[in-house]
Amino acid sequence: MNKSILKIIKFVLPAALCFMFLDAQFCFAGEEKVQSISWGYLIIGLFGGLALFLYGMDKMSTGMKKSAGDKMRSILAALTQNRVIGMIVGAFVTMVVQSSSATTVMLVSFVQAGLMTFVQSLGVILGADIGTTVTAQLIAFKLTDYALLMIAVGFGLQIASKKENIKNLGEVVLGFGILFFGMKLMSDAMIPLKTHSQFIGLMKDMENPFLGLLAGTIFTALVQSSSATTGIVIVLAQQGLINLEGGIPIIFGANIGTCVTACLACIGTTRDAKRVALAHVLFKVAGVLLFIFWIPDFAAFIRLTASKFGFGTARQIANAHTIFNVGLAILFLPAIGVFAKIIQKILPDEYIDDGIIPKTWHIDDSFIQTPSIATDLARVEMSRMAKLLRRMLRAIIIPFMSDENLICGDELTKEERKLLIKEIPTQDEHFPQLSLIEGLDMREQKIDFLDKKIREYLIKISKQNVSQNQANEIYAMISITSDMESIGDIIHRNLVPLIDKKRNLCVDFSEEGKEELMIYHQKVCNQITLLEEAFTELNPEKAKEIMAGEKKYLDLESQYRIQHLERVLYKRQESAETHEVHMELMDMMKQIVVYSSNIAKTFLNKIAA
Repeated sequence: MNKSILKIIKFVLPAALCFMFLDAQFCFAGEEKVQSISWGYLIIGLFGGLALFLYGMDKMSTGMKKSAGDKMRSILAALTQNRVIGMIVGAFVTMVVQSSSATTVMLVSFVQAGLMTFVQSLGVILGADIGTTVTAQLIAFKLTDYALLMIAVGFGLQIASKKENIKNLGEVVLGFGILFFGMKLMSDAMIPLKTHSQFIGLMKDMENPFLGLLAGTIFTALVQSSSATTGIVIVLAQQGLINLEGGIPIIFGANIGTCVTACLACIGTTRDAKRVALAHVLFKVAGVLLFIFWIPDFAAFIRLTASKFGFGTARQIANAHTIFNVGLAILFLPAIGVFAKIIQKILPDEYIDDGIIPKTWHIDDSFIQTPSIATDLARVEMSRMAKLLRRMLRAIIIPFMSDENLICGDELTKEERKLLIKEIPTQDEHFPQLSLIEGLDMREQKIDFLDKKIREYLIKISKQNVSQNQANEIYAMISITSDMESIGDIIHRNLVPLIDKKRNLCVDFSEEGKEELMIYHQKVCNQITLLEEAFTELNPEKAKEIMAGEKKYLDLESQYRIQHLERVLYKRQESAETHEVHMELMDMMKQIVVYSSNIAKTFLNKIAA
């Protein structure tokens, strides 16, 4: 049986049975019995309804992410320095994932992954705050009477259609129906509170802005969903249990409470990722401080705008939520640069040795259920693999071209020469505490580690409900990581041992041979650089450049091979004595060219297609 169906039965059936049981007792019990049982009815109804509300929202979000997931790349590509576009994209993404907290957590991960900068994320945060109000507007439509119909339609679309898009639409409708069914359960459970004087007094207390703010913040922090808080406030308003002045402070508190998720997500991340979470908190807190002291005037403005359309209190609360967040965006968007500077002063740059111990920087298990985003994170991690390969390749040529090879002579024993070579200060370019060879060893370990972790991550993604195109992309990415690991092996297993072989010759390459090796090495480095850029930018043109370069560089290798052999035939001493090392070095670099071209073909056909 479909897992979704099992989840529906798991959530709906127990709630339905509980309500049938309680309803029967509520109807047939005497007057005293009603008073004692109504609280159990209320608590089960409220929490059961809230569970269905959150589950429905999750189902709706999952369906929308599956439908719009493949467009996430183009959405992210739109995140330029244009803050207005960033805000629009933030609003759209939040409408898809149905949670500003989820969007902010994504931003933390994207900034951590290098998919966007901290400054770019600020506009998206403001947009996310607008996007989350769409949920409140949908909730404010009194569609609870049609909840079971939506559940039936959504369920029917899921089991009757074989088309992926229709199934996803069915999941959205099903989630929407469960959400409203949960609201109906909460609404029905709250009916007895209409005549409960203590609860009515408590709701009156919510008109105290600081008490309402505190209640909204704490509840939202606990359930980690501002939409859930908004939904309950709207249900209370529909039952006439809360007025606009009491609902607005709770909504403000929900806006602050929703920051908790992003704050938790930034633990252990980069400084820029922490700044994203801090920006979210500052935007919300600053906005609430600007609005909270004129709630009566704000409520009067909301009523004025609503009176023309005859909106009730529930719709007015949803409108207050929307106008508050749109107002913040309009107010803060022009001042994003100032906010960025303030946040950077609060959290200044710090030196972090990201260094030597192998670890993943970008892949995040919390995005496994959103395959399009998860594969993007894996792709950025693969770009990091390419960067490590580029650094290994840049470093490996140094020992072959340096003067340390000339520490030879009859006056030195083999052991003395080795000691002198070890003492030559050839340091790693990025980690001065390591020697060049230690740097190569360290990066080989990192590449092996990343190959394993990325492969495991991609396999986890493949076990989700992925489309055929996504499955093909995942398998292509696994193949590419394997090829990149093979390039690392060529450098570490074949070229590093060749260093000692060259040193033991006590002879340098001929000037012509050295120049050819240097030129060819630079060409190979260019291929790996293009590979890194292709993954970082998801740029098919870079892949095409790599493929176009393959034939040129293979032809160039053949040309240099002939020229070297001619020097050997003409009995050039240096060429003859370094012949074996020279040929092996050229051959290994040629293999890297072939591997990089194979990777580019896979990338072009399966990933950037």
